[in-house]
Amino acid sequence: MSFDLVFFGGTGDLTWRKLMPALFQAFRHGKLPSGGRILAVARDDQSDEQYRQWLKDRFQDVDTPKRPTDEEFARFAELLFYRRMDLSQPEHYQRLKSWLDERNADTAVLYLATSPHLFPVICEQLGAAGLNGPQVRVVLEKPLGHDLQSAQEINRVVRSVFQENQAFRIDHYLGKPSVQNLSALRFGNALFEPLWRRESIANIQITLAESLGVGTRGDFYDRTGALRDMIQNHALQLLTMIAMEPPSSADADAIRDEKLKVLRSLKPFTAESVRRDVVRGQYRAGTVDGKAVVGYLDEAKVPSGSHTETFVALRTEVQNWRWAGVPFYLRTGKRLAARDAEIVVNFRPAPHSIFPGGSSQSNKLVIKLQPEDGLELHLLAAKGTGQSEALSPVFLDLDFDKAFPSERVGAYERLLLDAIAGRLNLFVRSDEQEQAWRWVEPILDTWEADGSNGLRSYPAGSWGPAAASALVARDGYSWSEEQ
Repeated sequence: MSFDLVFFGGTGDLTWRKLMPALFQAFRHGKLPSGGRILAVARDDQSDEQYRQWLKDRFQDVDTPKRPTDEEFARFAELLFYRRMDLSQPEHYQRLKSWLDERNADTAVLYLATSPHLFPVICEQLGAAGLNGPQVRVVLEKPLGHDLQSAQEINRVVRSVFQENQAFRIDHYLGKPSVQNLSALRFGNALFEPLWRRESIANIQITLAESLGVGTRGDFYDRTGALRDMIQNHALQLLTMIAMEPPSSADADAIRDEKLKVLRSLKPFTAESVRRDVVRGQYRAGTVDGKAVVGYLDEAKVPSGSHTETFVALRTEVQNWRWAGVPFYLRTGKRLAARDAEIVVNFRPAPHSIFPGGSSQSNKLVIKLQPEDGLELHLLAAKGTGQSEALSPVFLDLDFDKAFPSERVGAYERLLLDAIAGRLNLFVRSDEQEQAWRWVEPILDTWEADGSNGLRSYPAGSWGPAAASALVARDGYSWSEEQ
């Protein structure tokens, strides 16, 4: 299958740090379809050869195992082309169309790796140039909008140019192998599904923790914050995959229909419940991995006195028959104690204990997303050392990297290959995305009205403000690292 893949923002960080290395891995693994061309467009004036050399230099910053040899890059570079393009100039889109029409590939994938505020302009120009035929797909990188209104405007413009099945709204978390195993765990095995409900599960915790600060992205991050950056997209997508009903098939819309039902079932926020059930924080100076680090307000490009949150913890519920009354806790933050992404499913204790000391711990399933990728099932067992023995905690550990030692497909690699092939299963539909914004909007509105009131500080290298622990303790539970 012949394809043309065009990166708008071809010299941007996302393209050279994530997208091009992912494409190279697909090329190295022999999974990139033959007959492809990769075109980078940007404002810089470069030739094909200059761009290839520029990218080769950037590849030296890629993780060593993913770095190409000179011979590998030379073969990969044969697919690479570059065109200077001013995204505001209609004639430049006509030139792009002429380049694509040269061979009329089976598929043209237009990847918008630019600032979201440019999405409407680019899509309108693509439509005016006739770059929206049935063989064309457009990939929209997150964040898709800054709030519900801007997201709806972007989707309105996209729909005016492209059909819904041509729009691929990307959330790279959905491409992670560990996230793929959420579906496999639930719908490929009969073991857990009978227990996957309020009668057996006490609470579910989703943690997306980062030990890094904002780095050089201070200006972008200050306009975004942790709620928009992680909760509205990544965390909510994970929640939908955990809470959704079994879809009727593996068809993209069957899956996304069930995810949308979960989003519509989330308990809505009011100003009062935001102040009670949502904790926001901002890191101050502290120690991470034994090194002193500055606070958020001292990071480069962060405005003095900023109220932007770098941490969010919240409590919500899915108001349907399966999950009624089960609290879902979502947590994310910068400069936390560890880089750790996991989902913890805490089961209810045994209804009647016959062992000495009772059951001090309940069973739990830990779905590890990063840096490890696997499952842990925590159980209670007898050591067999004598009579009337108290039970001890044990766990079964499945490391997917050891279970599947062959090279596994990375998130962007999988999503790029799916976009080329036209598979929509791992991409977000417009109604899903808008419903997620609709749900978080009362939080944003309340914070805007409150200003800095309620913004708690926490030392870098900790697990966030103490109020986050109190939020869970109010229900009689604790975060996984506190258990």
